[in-house]
Amino acid sequence: MSKFGVMVMGPAGAGKSTFCGSLITHLQLNRRSSFYVNLDPAAETFEHAPDLDIKDLISLEDVMEEMGLGPNGGLIYCFEFLMENLDFLTDSLDSLTEEYLIIFDMPGQIELYTHVPILPALVRFLTRAGSLDIRLCAAYLLEATFVVDRSKFFAGTLSAMSAMIMLEVPHLNILSKMDLVKDQVRKKDLKRFQMPDSGLLDDDPTEIARRKAEGTLDDEDEMADPQDKGAMMRGGGFRRLNRAVANLIENFSMVSYLKLDAQDEDSVGAILSYIDDCIQYHEAQEPKELKDEEFDDMDGMDD
Repeated sequence: MSKFGVMVMGPAGAGKSTFCGSLITHLQLNRRSSFYVNLDPAAETFEHAPDLDIKDLISLEDVMEEMGLGPNGGLIYCFEFLMENLDFLTDSLDSLTEEYLIIFDMPGQIELYTHVPILPALVRFLTRAGSLDIRLCAAYLLEATFVVDRSKFFAGTLSAMSAMIMLEVPHLNILSKMDLVKDQVRKKDLKRFQMPDSGLLDDDPTEIARRKAEGTLDDEDEMADPQDKGAMMRGGGFRRLNRAVANLIENFSMVSYLKLDAQDEDSVGAILSYIDDCIQYHEAQEPKELKDEEFDDMDGMDD
């Protein structure tokens, strides 16, 4: 019997726990069951109390105190300890039925999603047939305020693409906290960020203003000798790196974004529908018998 789950991840401050709380509330309002798993050993406050909390197994504070490790090293140690004690997850998740959506709230240390192999190993354990057999998708949150700084946006997008490649599960990329950029970015411009392309760097208002102030040509610094001290001081190498990253993302053409305002129930519901599609949640449900008026609506749609 398959189970269903979503792994909510992304950099620190992206609003992962807020989204998890809003998602659980939305599920409750729609009479759907959820099972909330906190896998952040440093998390302290929650909108909904976790049904399973990694801090009952190990906490980052204890690891840092007893092992003398810093926050990042301590987090890696916590996950290595979890991988050695997977019964902690199995004992609680094994009895869940297909009616539940299992929500994994992940920590914000970016190295977990980019180059440390622990998380891919955990995903393989959760999804392996014959074990928990969870139909899992990843929801990678990136704070929408990143679109104000386009270099930062492409760096965040690169980390999202890295997570997609590392985890090898159905993947949603989400621009969170959309309410914070409503008055800063035009809707027309925002659509370009949802399907990132390198042209966003060419018409960056900050970059255009800099070039006008310095009187430089569009590609003058980018084409300059890397050893040219003047171009280096003007950030020519940095802009070449940004362009290379943007072109890499565009060439792979893997990343697109959904919009999320965690305070808007319709927005949360829309994200949930994408999650359900990724994990094929409704395929396992009994067919719904439509009422007469719903049949009429369906006929109208066919017309």
